[in-house]
Amino acid sequence: MKYTWLILLQIALATFSLTAQIANKAEDISPLLIGESIPDAGLKAPDGSEHRVLNILSKKPTVILFYRGGWCPFCNAHLSEIQGVQGEVIKLGYQIVAISPDSPENLQITDEKDKLDYSLYSDGDGKFIQSIGLAFKAPEKYAGMLIEKSNGMNEGFLPVPSVFIVDTTGKILFEYINPDYKTRLSAGLLMAVLKELKKEVK
Repeated sequence: MKYTWLILLQIALATFSLTAQIANKAEDISPLLIGESIPDAGLKAPDGSEHRVLNILSKKPTVILFYRGGWCPFCNAHLSEIQGVQGEVIKLGYQIVAISPDSPENLQITDEKDKLDYSLYSDGDGKFIQSIGLAFKAPEKYAGMLIEKSNGMNEGFLPVPSVFIVDTTGKILFEYINPDYKTRLSAGLLMAVLKELKKEVK
């Protein structure tokens, strides 16, 4: 009986911590910090196949782009800008992945439209984005569109657009997070950070 209550308490606390990760405003988020580790979660690729976050990250040090969705012109512009330096990123030994609440079908549209060579993943219900601490309540005007773009999974959250650089264990080495979705980390600054991190590893 004692252990049953303990398990129920753990479940309740886990549920609370998950819902508590959706901030009221973009400025109120509490993201993971440099030095902390990315939690594991399930994501879907454009073809609908399921993948574990830590398995994706274990292949190479990774640049993770969190974006609002293929419907956002600022996100599309940033995805395309990063695409422009992908070759240099790969030469430095990194891979790029981009994650949004968009459904796999909508990822395909973004992939084809922006002609991206790196991997896109769907976090439709936002469990991973919430666990990173990037989720906030979307303005009501977005509600219908977010439900549609996520195939009914996104019940009203948005991620603050961010860039994380992590090692193969998921440890955060660098992060750029700006509540102003119109301001993004430039490809030039990203390359400068990656080169500096490379020196530190040596």
